Amino acid sequence: MTVTSPEVDLTGGRPVVPSRGALRPLGLGEVRLTGGFWSARQQVNGAATLAHGRSWMDRLGWTGNFTADGTGSVDRRGRQFSDSEVYKLIEAMAWELGRRPDPALATELDELTGAVAAAQSPDGYVNTAFGRPGQPGRYTDLASGHELYCTGHLLQAAVARARTGDGGRLLDVARRAADHVCDTFGPDGIPGLCGHPEIETALVELARLTGQRRYLDQAALFVARRGHRSLPPHAFGWSYYSDDIPVRAADVLRGHAVRALYLASGAVDVAVETGDDELLAAVAAQFDRTLARRTYLTGGMGSRHTDEAFGDDFVLPADRAYSETCAGIAAIMLAWRLLLATGESRYGDVIERILFNVVATAISDDGRSFFYANTLHQRTPTRPVPDDEEQLGFGGGPRAPWYEVSCCLPNIARLLASLGTYLATAGDDGLRLHQYADAEVATRLADGRRVGLAVRTRYPDDGLVLVRITETGAGPWSVTLRVPDWADGATLVVGGERRAVAPGAVEVRREYAVGDEIRLELPVRPRFTVPDPRIDAVRGCVAVERGPVVYCAEATRPVAVDTDPDATTTDGGDLDTIRIDPAVVPVDVADGVEVRARFDAPGGAGWPYRPPAATSAGPGSVPVRLVPYHRWGRRGPATMRVWLPTT
Repeated sequence: MTVTSPEVDLTGGRPVVPSRGALRPLGLGEVRLTGGFWSARQQVNGAATLAHGRSWMDRLGWTGNFTADGTGSVDRRGRQFSDSEVYKLIEAMAWELGRRPDPALATELDELTGAVAAAQSPDGYVNTAFGRPGQPGRYTDLASGHELYCTGHLLQAAVARARTGDGGRLLDVARRAADHVCDTFGPDGIPGLCGHPEIETALVELARLTGQRRYLDQAALFVARRGHRSLPPHAFGWSYYSDDIPVRAADVLRGHAVRALYLASGAVDVAVETGDDELLAAVAAQFDRTLARRTYLTGGMGSRHTDEAFGDDFVLPADRAYSETCAGIAAIMLAWRLLLATGESRYGDVIERILFNVVATAISDDGRSFFYANTLHQRTPTRPVPDDEEQLGFGGGPRAPWYEVSCCLPNIARLLASLGTYLATAGDDGLRLHQYADAEVATRLADGRRVGLAVRTRYPDDGLVLVRITETGAGPWSVTLRVPDWADGATLVVGGERRAVAPGAVEVRREYAVGDEIRLELPVRPRFTVPDPRIDAVRGCVAVERGPVVYCAEATRPVAVDTDPDATTTDGGDLDTIRIDPAVVPVDVADGVEVRARFDAPGGAGWPYRPPAATSAGPGSVPVRLVPYHRWGRRGPATMRVWLPTT
């Protein structure tokens, strides 16, 4: 039996190609970013980030671990999972080639493919940390060895390469590796699983590409094995491996955030391809509860540094937010799969929040440094990091050019290179826009008609989204727009008629002519947001949002506001003493949003507890300029906070 998908297009370039579902994803050949916020970041990614990642992997020996004769040595460099970072870089390069032809990049990709192919054993196994002379034996450490995790990223890289025009050598390597996994871990093989989920979604995508049912069956088997405590006990508990509760029996995501989200993504893929609606509903319900109780305002996932994990319900401390960049990307992967499966536009809201407040925050303007974790409150000023210094700690601090564990940079790179594929989808009778950016979209509907549109917008700075029809066939078809959940008071203008639209999906169905326009006007203006009172860590605070963007107070020089009249913006002031006046509505100003606040006099140097004061001894109310959270830390060492105590 094979998995078939009539929509598979080896040149289309789509990370996810389900054979069934409410919506059909569009490929890089069908959606093109043409300008604005995300196009600029995509260009930096292609021009700088890919080369930056390659240079560090070469320098640290991670690419060199793939020796020409495949024998390896005990001098292998990097953590046991460093192979996966090379594979993610290859995947990012493949999506970039799908976005824009580049002969030099193609040559580089072929060279890396050759190195990986040379390192593969005759039986299909490929991993530079195990099974070679002087190394541990194959699959002797399923809990922490990451062998299957690395294989998963190899499969995803090969799928990306095949879907962007080259289904040759790397795909052959991947198929042999996947066959080895099925032979080794199938129903008659080792009844084990990897401590780090990831291979599940990769196997399903390879099945979708090749039509080989055994890859899907193996993914389903791994999902079914998960949650029975078959891996060795861990100091952080079996939830660290997502091995504490069977997938379909859980009610919330827990444990190591990236692992939990990758597993959930794989489970959705299995559910979609096998028609297991019960499993699909179970994962959707887990994600809903996670969003409602265990997710930061930014969309960040994970509140515990020690085990990179989700905390308990409503345990979301701002100053200890882990919110790993990889967890944000994994949450986008999960939300996108659920969006395609169900057609529910609310998953587009989740993706938007994470894109603007985790992904955009993580990467530097030049594409050569990044955040591993994304705190919501930086108490002490960040310090500059030298361009050539690898960071050993990865749980906080400034953007850094590289970390000993650098999973996040190639993860960002592969997402940005393929970002156009997350903007729009096709339904049975039209197009749906899920994210707003300058873009051109053109595809063929199920009935064979060619349709297309162009989007022009300054979003998120401005709420006007202009959609112009560029191609159309005879007869009516629909354009469906997502009205974000924050956009109360949005309006839609079609054919000169204006009407109010509520948050959710709004469909415009008509017989279009080339040049017809749809105007969506979203109320992008500053607003206060208050936390659920069960989030103890930020009770009594407010945050400021503007459209999809979270704002923050940032101080780049530690001076006392009451002694420096120029320090009435976030250039100065002790953010630990700031108190926002929630009675004064935040307003737009140049380069930010302005609120009114005072800076209370700090307590003494002694005992930090005292009776409540009837009035503050601090200075009077002053204007304070907030900046987009994704802009913090770009002007030099700084303190920062998102949640602001009130007067």
